[in-house]
Amino acid sequence: MSDAAPADRAAGVALWRAYRSAHPATTPEDEPPVEAFGDSAEMADELLALVVSGRKRATAGLVSDHADEGAPLPRIGGCWVVCDGAGAPRLVLRTVELRLGVAASVDDAFARDEGEGDRTRASWLAEHRGFWRRLSAARGREWSEDEVVVFERFTVVWPPDVAD
Repeated sequence: MSDAAPADRAAGVALWRAYRSAHPATTPEDEPPVEAFGDSAEMADELLALVVSGRKRATAGLVSDHADEGAPLPRIGGCWVVCDGAGAPRLVLRTVELRLGVAASVDDAFARDEGEGDRTRASWLAEHRGFWRRLSAARGREWSEDEVVVFERFTVVWPPDVAD
């Protein structure tokens, strides 16, 4: 399914703790998810580079994928650690906005903020539909236009040299 290396959870927690130590009054106590974008090492690295450049400040995922992984949905104010394609943690992100809806409900602003492709709604829909079909097939199911999507905006909060 994925050629990306597993996320280094211990190193991700260490990165999280460094952030938390520097910002004790503003961080939740629980340890965040440690994961990569996409379904391949190449995609993880490409999307991470978009975040580091400042072009990407949004992401979208299927509610069913969270359920399949036994992971809670993101929450506003919650953090997560993003890894590169080799599984090394690179950034701590904080969720600042969430919305649930179907893929077709994506708007131009969200497509632009996700920072991928040509940043248009049409490109966003084509790329995400293909991604979710591929991911769903790898999990033994068929993706449907009726599936609920988590639309998430975030900020980069750590490390300081790339934080917003």
